[in-house]
Amino acid sequence: MPGGSAERYDVLVLGEVLVEIHAGTALREAADGTPARISYSGDALNAAAAAAAAGARTALLAVVGDDELSVPLLRRAAGLGVDVTHVRRAPHPNGAYLLSADTDGDREFVYWRTHSAGSTLGPGHIASWRELLTGCGALITSGITGALSPSSRDAVLAATRLVHGAGGHVTYDPNFRARLTGPAEARELLARIAPLTGLLKTSCPADARALVDTADPRAAAARCRALGARTVAVTAGADRLLLDDGTRAVFHPVPVNPEPVDATGAGDCFTGTVTARLALGDTLADAVAYGMAAAALSVSGRGGTGRVPAFTETAALAASHRRTRPPRPGSADR
Repeated sequence: MPGGSAERYDVLVLGEVLVEIHAGTALREAADGTPARISYSGDALNAAAAAAAAGARTALLAVVGDDELSVPLLRRAAGLGVDVTHVRRAPHPNGAYLLSADTDGDREFVYWRTHSAGSTLGPGHIASWRELLTGCGALITSGITGALSPSSRDAVLAATRLVHGAGGHVTYDPNFRARLTGPAEARELLARIAPLTGLLKTSCPADARALVDTADPRAAAARCRALGARTVAVTAGADRLLLDDGTRAVFHPVPVNPEPVDATGAGDCFTGTVTARLALGDTLADAVAYGMAAAALSVSGRGGTGRVPAFTETAALAASHRRTRPPRPGSADR
């Protein structure tokens, strides 16, 4: 592996890239002959694309398969501005998932991930990426990655420890998926990673109810911070986000997209944008404002990477939203 400053990244994203099959109707109504659209997504690619769009030098750390779809998959990632030169190969098929358009973020997925190339991710891969991880500004990873296999779980833990130990920032999204893992396993992984995070992003009620036994965003943030997370962002529906930085917990209104198409990947877009802007030196308040704006814009596209806004658009919406949003009521602060 070449050495030197050329290998220094603002953001690394550890996870699995998926083939995305987007049905033209609700899945329960997908009759024989239902049209579908192929694209490329997965929480890792969604977040990496957002980080790159936000101006960060971003690389994907993943394992892809040896099937025919690996070529367009990697071409799509590179086209989104993500460095794929460190991606590894495995003699397995790429993972895939089926979904339908959803504007509320309350969708279901059908996965084909058993024995996928991505699930072969393990500590050996992390060892091969050690110099990248110890030299990066920030790492993004998720509970989905940790749920792919026992070796993937070990890889997530090893990577977060390396980045944290080297003084880098870690962003973690538990992203609980009941079809991939159970609550007990996801809670145990969360408890081990939370103390290593600079930002823990979660959702309420979906993640919070399964992982910290609450449907209340404030309680969810407090319980995640009690696990050791320095800062917690809790998405609470499509229109608000709770940010708890340890000094106060404040609800922030999310910019409204008047023409939503699909909320798939909006949370990943938020995560990637915020992490990128933190790695580039922005304040937490500014980074979160940009993250909310990017996520709002992203729902105009279909699929996880159907709409990755340019940072000029994101910054313009964030500035406009700050000027026009009503004063925050006192009850929003802790």
